[in-house]
Amino acid sequence: MALTRNILDLRKRKQTIEKGGGDKAIQKQVSMGKLTARERILAIVDEDSFNEYDMFVEHQARDFDMDKKVLHGDGVITGTGTIFGRPVCIYAQDFTVAGGSLGLMHARKITKMMDHALKLRVPLIGINDSGGARIQEGVNSLAGYGEIFFRNTLASGVIPQLSVILGPCAGGAVYSPALTDFVFVVENISKMFITGPEVIKTVLGEEISMEDLGGAKVHSEITGNAHFYALSEKECFKQIKELLSFIPWNNGEKARSYPAKKPKRGYKIQNIVPNDPSQPYDVRDVIKSLVDESYFFEVMEKFAPNIVIGFGRLEGDTIGFIANQPKYLAGVLDCDSSDKAARFIRYCDAFNIPIITLEDMPGYLPGVDQEHMGVIRHGAKILYSYSEATVPKITVVLRKAYGGGYIAMNSRHLRADFMFSWPNAEIAVMGPEGAANIIFRKEIMNAEDPDKMRKLKVKEYKEKFANPYVAAAKGYIDSVIEPEETRKTLIHAVNVSKNKHDGRPKKKHGLPPF
Repeated sequence: MALTRNILDLRKRKQTIEKGGGDKAIQKQVSMGKLTARERILAIVDEDSFNEYDMFVEHQARDFDMDKKVLHGDGVITGTGTIFGRPVCIYAQDFTVAGGSLGLMHARKITKMMDHALKLRVPLIGINDSGGARIQEGVNSLAGYGEIFFRNTLASGVIPQLSVILGPCAGGAVYSPALTDFVFVVENISKMFITGPEVIKTVLGEEISMEDLGGAKVHSEITGNAHFYALSEKECFKQIKELLSFIPWNNGEKARSYPAKKPKRGYKIQNIVPNDPSQPYDVRDVIKSLVDESYFFEVMEKFAPNIVIGFGRLEGDTIGFIANQPKYLAGVLDCDSSDKAARFIRYCDAFNIPIITLEDMPGYLPGVDQEHMGVIRHGAKILYSYSEATVPKITVVLRKAYGGGYIAMNSRHLRADFMFSWPNAEIAVMGPEGAANIIFRKEIMNAEDPDKMRKLKVKEYKEKFANPYVAAAKGYIDSVIEPEETRKTLIHAVNVSKNKHDGRPKKKHGLPPF
């Protein structure tokens, strides 16, 4: 009988805690188009797989009448579950409980889960929906954030860390997502900023809405803080699972292999890239003509669109793709695209994912704005990342490869394992027009018909230098291939590179141009 009473008591306690901040708070959450914290977790993990821990944790604050308040679970739900039958650690801040504010015990629940994830070598998924630090707990809240940031850094490159922004994420709270591998945002729900609209209005006299300051579109298109943008929470959860299907569970594994499948018939690689080097095209179509089922899972689609990054499969194995996008700014490298590519290269390298680079670009973006924004420093990041990476690295020059851009896009000189080129590729210090104007300047100026002479000299330069055979003659290009041979050639290159071992000098760490 006593046992029965104890069980009934346990169930009653659980039911109360599972209500979070109560029915009214839950109704308010739902009215904003948001799921509750538990609903979010259950929507992500496999059915009946979630096990919650630290449900009965209570806050320890006593100042400002906090001793009279009960905060169920201290505003965060933590536990483990499975996705695709494999274990993950997951937590979700509960905005219905004190606005999901972070206090000491709230932070300790999160850091315990982070410690578990690192020890168990499984992905960590954090769902952020919080008003920020719990002011009533003072420095304890700040200490909690610091402990989280430290663990984010320890786990970096060891286990995948995914941050899902499903509500406000303000002040110091934003730095944890910034330290993780991938950030997911949802339109009209996600908000991220260091200082809110009210502070900005008070200090600077500027008025701006929360959405315009730090909404999903802002971080997807302008700041580059978000990697995946969704129109609903449901779409966001689908993106999370899709990403996890492409990446390994930790840095000691390789991504799961799937049955090999051919690209769809609609993507004919020989019909995608125009012969005219000045004509744009969508490089994503080239990727789709190469990968299994023509399925390409793009990362940071809306930010720095002049470069394309993402995951696809070749013969069932995950590949990280990096490609210049001639459709935007002729595919040049600039500050943002260099940052975007460099971070993705480092992710692939940390988690044993081979990298394929598709090159078609005229170099770095010129201009005063770029120079003053630090294109030298930003551009060096992509050089550093490619040079440091030891996973299989394969490059195909599709069309243009000029100057510093040729070097930066995983050239042989940065230790590409295989360098291939299409026969119409132009590999040179600069484009034929600019080069001819410099090299043959006097001959053109002194000619009876300067325009005719310029055309002749451009043609002469193209024949001598603007082709892949000069580079191939020096061994910088391993093979000049027909476009139709690209998929077959890449599959072979990846297969022979699977057991690659490439050491680097022993050191504590390098100094990337942050």
